[in-house]
Amino acid sequence: MTYQVPLKDIRFVLSELAELPAVCTLPGYEDCNVELVDAILDEAAKFAEGVLAPINRNGDKGNTWKDYQVTTAEGFADAYHQFRDSGWVGLRAPQDVGGQGLPALVAMATEEMWCSANLSFSLAPLLTLGAIEAIHHHASEDLKATYLPRMASGEWTGTMNLTEPNAGSDLAQVRTKAVDNGDGTYSITGQKIFITWGEHDMADNIVHLVLARLPDAPAGVKGISLFIVPKYLVNADGTLGARNDARCVSIEHKLGIHGSPTAVMSFGDQGGAIGYLVGELNKGLGYMFTMMNHARLGVGVEGMAISERAYQHAVAYARDRVQSRELGSPNPASAAIIKHPDVRRMLMTMRAQIEAQRALAYYTATALDRAATHPHPEEKARNQALVNFLIPIVKGWNTEQANEITSLGVQVHGGMGFIEETGAAQYYRDARITAIYEGTTGIQALDLIGRKLASENGATARAVLAEVKAVAARLADAGPELQAFQAALNIAVDQASSCVDFVLAHFASNPRLPAAGSVPFLKLMGIVLGGWQMARAALAAQAKLAEDGADVDFLTAKLITARFYGEHLLPQVSGLTVAILHGGESVLALDEAAF
Repeated sequence: MTYQVPLKDIRFVLSELAELPAVCTLPGYEDCNVELVDAILDEAAKFAEGVLAPINRNGDKGNTWKDYQVTTAEGFADAYHQFRDSGWVGLRAPQDVGGQGLPALVAMATEEMWCSANLSFSLAPLLTLGAIEAIHHHASEDLKATYLPRMASGEWTGTMNLTEPNAGSDLAQVRTKAVDNGDGTYSITGQKIFITWGEHDMADNIVHLVLARLPDAPAGVKGISLFIVPKYLVNADGTLGARNDARCVSIEHKLGIHGSPTAVMSFGDQGGAIGYLVGELNKGLGYMFTMMNHARLGVGVEGMAISERAYQHAVAYARDRVQSRELGSPNPASAAIIKHPDVRRMLMTMRAQIEAQRALAYYTATALDRAATHPHPEEKARNQALVNFLIPIVKGWNTEQANEITSLGVQVHGGMGFIEETGAAQYYRDARITAIYEGTTGIQALDLIGRKLASENGATARAVLAEVKAVAARLADAGPELQAFQAALNIAVDQASSCVDFVLAHFASNPRLPAAGSVPFLKLMGIVLGGWQMARAALAAQAKLAEDGADVDFLTAKLITARFYGEHLLPQVSGLTVAILHGGESVLALDEAAF
């Protein structure tokens, strides 16, 4: 089947839930307006459907590595050149370096399309944007002038080089070395693993951001510096010079995202790779985290987007696959399986979560834009706290559920889902990495209960849950079809509040206890906040149904999907609450030797 961008739902979320018109009035975004965004969405949809989606299966066949070079899957290089020439890379890159400077909210809508159409391909421009952000915020003016215009145009791509074989997620263990050459450059030696798009044939140069430490640097994360290490050195006139001593020594054989080459990068095998210090020494980890909010939000969008692709594939199959009589029908002939109740349950489970995740992710992008550019300091601070709180939830919940949603996509296909030719298995395999990279779900959950909850004594969490409660109260006047949803949302938000209180009561004195339930807590918050957005969507849909020329089918489907969410997904909060409040001790009780 072919991918179709869900433009109706994207536009509904942008206008009714994410407040696009208000975002376009923020300082720096005055040239953005709803009409412009509509045109961008239309063109992005054409590119996603017509260029990226058709080569997704080619990407699944993988890339070729030989003599330190990677040849990408058939069609990828040509698609990237079209992508670059159409200006898509720099959509949210700053205008002062050649980007278009559009809001993160607008860029996210297009990034969802790239991720749904071809997740492997989408990672290259997304990583480039992250590298642009870090360089733009922290590098010298000379480095900015040398690298950013060509990165914003897409001529050069960017990477993040954090992980090492010995370190994993513990960046305090980074051993890659940097030695000052005394001429403004550094010699970089060491090895990095899991470097997404670390080597390829789609761009003229690859700009690696590399974490390394000087010989006399402080131990741990306080001694890490950040360096630009280009694949090709850049001459004074901006042309490409000699090949740098940074090479891809192999690519990983992976469960999924085969079209995205994951490189093992070796620096300094032939004397030392030339690197350029970004900002100040020993502040590299903080600089790298500049782009983490965007990156983690982007991965949350990846999880939702690949779920959307799996859902569309499952619906198309369910419409076509004929098997067994329809229950309760006098017709003895076999029916399309979409008529069978359990298939409908699976499809609705997929659909409801995707709609909730899209709304929550876009809502978070709006907060990201306000945190960056709002003219009032108190609103900037409030939105930054909101972003900090929501990012681990969006990243963790969307990607954990992507595993379930894409698995349901396989299940809808039955035995044919286990056969690669149907394509359902690719989405299942591709989705699996999203809950791992840019910080596993466990890391997101610890970040949520520690840095984002306990550090501010739950202020933002309580403020958000109060908003959920206020929206739930509005459902009282929304008619009988939403009363059950209101009851479920009220119960869920009260249970979420009790879990917040539990984390705060125990985090300082016995942090292992709330940590044992931190992933269930993250999932619980995702479900509750997803319910909040579904309630907002239902209220907006109900209001629009009263307007002349309303899209009755689309808006009615919104109400039905919200009802399903309330009856099938919000009740999961009760079970998670029990695990969080009472299950921590059993997680920790078994002796290590007994495992």
